[in-house]
Amino acid sequence: MIEFMQTVLALIVTISILVTIHEFGHYWVARLCNVHVIRFSVGFGKPIYARKGPPPDTSGKLLDESGQPFKVQTRGNEALEGTEFAVAAIPLGGYVKMLDEREAYVPDDQLHLAFNRKSVWQRIAIVAAGPAANFLLAIAAYWLLLVTGVTGVVPLLGAVDEASRAGKVGLREGQEIVAVDGESTRTWSEVNMRLFDRLGETGEIILTVKEKDSYDAYTDYPIEITEWLSNEDELSPG
Repeated sequence: MIEFMQTVLALIVTISILVTIHEFGHYWVARLCNVHVIRFSVGFGKPIYARKGPPPDTSGKLLDESGQPFKVQTRGNEALEGTEFAVAAIPLGGYVKMLDEREAYVPDDQLHLAFNRKSVWQRIAIVAAGPAANFLLAIAAYWLLLVTGVTGVVPLLGAVDEASRAGKVGLREGQEIVAVDGESTRTWSEVNMRLFDRLGETGEIILTVKEKDSYDAYTDYPIEITEWLSNEDELSPG
């Protein structure tokens, strides 16, 4: 049950990171294009946390024929509020809501901040910024894995049945498989990959193991195989 909850939590955290980066891409480029963002939300549903940023500066953006700030005495002269940053209850997505005449009335003195009033290329850039941000995140993640390496389970042998092929050649509990057919293996995943490379072959597989409680004692164990992994009694690396 604990492992299941850990898996669910890891999934939620991963999705939240992907969504946040994706939506931030939209938000950042929208700001660069001078589009007002009404809400930046991670998650759907009722917000469990929200705060508003400072209101945008709309003064002097539209000029009349005399070059003076354009004033319109209508219900549209309502001050814009700052962007609301929210975390919602359902962490399975997110969205960036921008000022747009197609969704609601936009006052005349705020039209220059509306998404639909921007050029085609600006709108394309804003829409494409989300996927582009995730693409850059993937590059950064792979680079980090390349630099730090990937953790894995050390290939230590557990209990070995003496009647099995592994037991007959002398493999014992506590030994560490350091190579398969001369290819280094640092994790069980690498051991499995090396073994699967011999799928269907006949001959022998050479396991190089480090003896238990030893730093420099290594032994090669040749294991005869016939049509490798085609029978249930073949050596199981796990």
